Amino acid sequence: MRRVVITGLGAITPLGAGVKTTWRRLLESGDGIVSTTKLGTDFTSLPSQVAGLVPLGSRSDGRWQAKDWLPASEERQMALFAQYAIASAHEALEDAGWHPTAQADLEATGVTIGSGIGNLDEAYNTSVAFSHGGYRKVSPLFVPRLLINLAAGHVSIRYGFKGPNHAATTACTTGVHAIGDASRLIAFGDADVMVAGGAESCIHPLAIAGFARARSLATAWNDKPSASSRPFDTNRAGFVIGEGAGIMVLEELEHAKARKANIYAEIRGYGLSSDAYHMTAPREDGEGAFLAMRHALRHAQAKPADVDYINAHATSTVLGDAAENRAIKRLLLGPDGKSSASQINVSSTKGAIGHLLGAAGAVEALFTTLAIHRNVLPPTLNLENTSEDFDCNYVPKTAQQHAVDLAISNSFGFGGTNASLCLGAYR
Repeated sequence: MRRVVITGLGAITPLGAGVKTTWRRLLESGDGIVSTTKLGTDFTSLPSQVAGLVPLGSRSDGRWQAKDWLPASEERQMALFAQYAIASAHEALEDAGWHPTAQADLEATGVTIGSGIGNLDEAYNTSVAFSHGGYRKVSPLFVPRLLINLAAGHVSIRYGFKGPNHAATTACTTGVHAIGDASRLIAFGDADVMVAGGAESCIHPLAIAGFARARSLATAWNDKPSASSRPFDTNRAGFVIGEGAGIMVLEELEHAKARKANIYAEIRGYGLSSDAYHMTAPREDGEGAFLAMRHALRHAQAKPADVDYINAHATSTVLGDAAENRAIKRLLLGPDGKSSASQINVSSTKGAIGHLLGAAGAVEALFTTLAIHRNVLPPTLNLENTSEDFDCNYVPKTAQQHAVDLAISNSFGFGGTNASLCLGAYR
């Protein structure tokens, strides 16, 4: 099996536009969660009035405006999630130094970018327009702006990549599935280079209303947005919706070495499972999460004791965080694991950015990659108190320096779909 490494990173997040700004603010315990009431009156009547919004402004200031990344003609053709994806892909390709022109290289480069919900704005606005004005009120760009696979399509078209062109859409597991699937396309020889990740932008009144009706969202901190996303904390009571994108350039190891590419980390394992239990709730014992992590370690040929850090899916929900915590302790404690829970390093970066849905797994895998590359554990914000079952090192509030040779990044989604990536330092 061919080895797969990570050679480029790109991101647009609530912490900023670009990896450098995002990572710096994450380690400084910054947060990107703000009030949604400024977005209009449609948001003020909703029970949850907080979100992880990408900050607007100049790219030079680490903020987002579409004109810094793409011409107006392309902006009109793309949904916002696709714009985030193409900007992040551009940054990742620049970081990787991969700008192929030879036909063989273009054929060996592919794209896998997914989204959980995609362009809800377009679906809603066009439905209203069609209801009031009929056929002629539907834009000819309606379908292209709606389709989730168009993020990958736009990246392929812009750069002329003729390898696999694929999109995952598996709710909140999308980002990890996209990266994991792309790694296997390389491992099995379908491509030498893949641009992979997830993108999301559905901070819309309808989306917030839907999640709120399902009792999934934080509602108790509308007057203090920065305190609203609190993974593992005793007072956690729902997730905070967020937007953005995370993209990686994955590469076959010998291909990367031949061109002297910078290698951040290696994808060592990829595990998948299903809860086979409930549409939205996890099993209380966390069996699905446990199986995904165990499969990832099996593919990596690693032992639980080898794991230095876990970037948890932990969204700040009562049931989800508890189930994942049980799964992590079940996996890492015991004869082949850690001797005590205090030796388990686990954090949830959703305290800083909220839950980016289909982009969450990709952004968090990017954070895990940098944790390995920089030997630092990113913090869990707003962690004030924990119950007795939560006795691991959750890296509360402040980043910690720690050698990270092997790490796991988790993502779980509605429908009981689970995926884990096992990432390791390149040796």
